[in-house]
Amino acid sequence: MISPARQIAFDVLRKVHHGGYASDLLFERSAQLDSRDASLASEIVFGCLRYQAQLDYLIARRVPRAPEPEVRIALRMGIYQLRYLDRIPPHAAVGESVELVKRLGRAPAAGLVNAILRKTDRTPVPWPDRATALSMPAWLLEKWDRQFGRDTTDQIAAAFLQPAQSYIASTGRIQDIGAQSIVPLLDLHPRQTFLDLCAAPGNKTAQAIQQGVRAIACDIHLHRLKQMRDLDCSLVVLDGTQPLPFRAGSDRIMFDRILVDAPCSGTGTLGRNPEIKWRLKPSDLTELHAKQVALLRQALQHLCPGGRLVYSTCSLEKEENELVIQQIPGPWQITERLPGLNAGDGFFAAVCSR
Repeated sequence: MISPARQIAFDVLRKVHHGGYASDLLFERSAQLDSRDASLASEIVFGCLRYQAQLDYLIARRVPRAPEPEVRIALRMGIYQLRYLDRIPPHAAVGESVELVKRLGRAPAAGLVNAILRKTDRTPVPWPDRATALSMPAWLLEKWDRQFGRDTTDQIAAAFLQPAQSYIASTGRIQDIGAQSIVPLLDLHPRQTFLDLCAAPGNKTAQAIQQGVRAIACDIHLHRLKQMRDLDCSLVVLDGTQPLPFRAGSDRIMFDRILVDAPCSGTGTLGRNPEIKWRLKPSDLTELHAKQVALLRQALQHLCPGGRLVYSTCSLEKEENELVIQQIPGPWQITERLPGLNAGDGFFAAVCSR
């Protein structure tokens, strides 16, 4: 038998391997589980993703050739439980990992998994390099070293190995404490007009509405905006990189306050979304930079004289932050939150007052 927690963890990790997102998949699949199984499934999924480099190194020491993806996932799950979790019976971690592989019709691989896991213990391992020790891509560590310095980079990467904390905002929504710090930068007042250009899933829009603003929330995806129908605001589907459709005749409609919480790489959220670190490529940052500059340029055309705009990302990358606002006349006031130095996810925010 395979416990529901381990079966769902395995299924989620397979889908993550093919491009899915762990948080969304666990939310969908865990509704059928009791709280104990849901917690174990989440722990296994996020633990395997956070410590993936270490787990793969331990596998490579035992397996001369890289195993196929499903077998590797089963091995990661078993090793993670045996080495990193307390109160997990070894026979359950080993036996159910073997059974997961058997159900795939991989009998020879099941024997290999059994042999490797039975030799797995908690003996300290001298990791071969810093990237493995911190379970981070080497290119990203080197990039952060240049940007933040080695000591700060080590603190950031170590923070991403810890479970992300959950916070409840004043709106009653679950919202990271770093994310909650962005809307106050807008200095909102009742009856002001407020444009949230990249609004979904709506947590920051909800914060703004609490201040009594008249809000318009936008997103490029209709299905994401539909999740915001409970909010007291107008919802508009649009591509914010293109000229915005806010006009009264030939005149632009202007807004007192604008938030551009731009789509980004999400490198400030690697503790919450660890799969990102294994997918991100340097070329992705170039593409995101171009989109972010376009969003910001379109938004500023609709900012009232005397108004205020906040540009924000949950990225740590200069290409998505400082190098974006350098393309746009300011003045800009910058705020930055770094995991390991500040509570919550990493965030960048730049305020422009006109």
